[in-house]
Amino acid sequence: MLKVDARGDACPLPVVKAKKAIAELNGIGEVEVLVDNEIAVQNLTKMAQQKGYASKAEKLAEREYRVLFTVGDAPAEAEEAPVCAPDARTDTVVVIASDKMGDGAEELGKTLLKAFVFSLTQQDKLPKTILFYNGGAHLTCEGSPMLDDLKALEAEGVEIVTCGTCLNFFFFRLPTGRNRRAPFSYAICFTLLFRHNRLL
Repeated sequence: MLKVDARGDACPLPVVKAKKAIAELNGIGEVEVLVDNEIAVQNLTKMAQQKGYASKAEKLAEREYRVLFTVGDAPAEAEEAPVCAPDARTDTVVVIASDKMGDGAEELGKTLLKAFVFSLTQQDKLPKTILFYNGGAHLTCEGSPMLDDLKALEAEGVEIVTCGTCLNFFFFRLPTGRNRRAPFSYAICFTLLFRHNRLL
């Protein structure tokens, strides 16, 4: 049995740690995860349901919970796996127009947005494009607290598009890489409306 202590970890770290431990099982075994809040328990059990793992949650003490995952054998391959892995991206556009998520406490909003972008890196199915404009444009630039996560997504084939008009307005500078600078009037509308059938 592998044991994971995720007490004190903010969402989505308990789920991320659990997924990494399960991957280390190589197909069969148990993983025990300790957390300190019910939201983490709910997230872990939901992940188990999505992945088809057996799970059991119990409260050990005040602010201490245990979630046990039981992982069975991986299904046998019907045929030889292809040399090239399938595209893990969905036909989804994620639009980020602010440096924080939601209204209210500014620091909380920034923490939530950083956690959201990090969560994207942990998904089995990735978005095809992440579009940044207005207050969100600087999140793709030098000094951004989520730059490493965006580079990781870009390395997996996710297209990172930043509004060039916004960069010029705020005098932001993009780091080196494939991050695309797009004029808002045409390229961004094309991305949202025609390529992915999405509109703000």
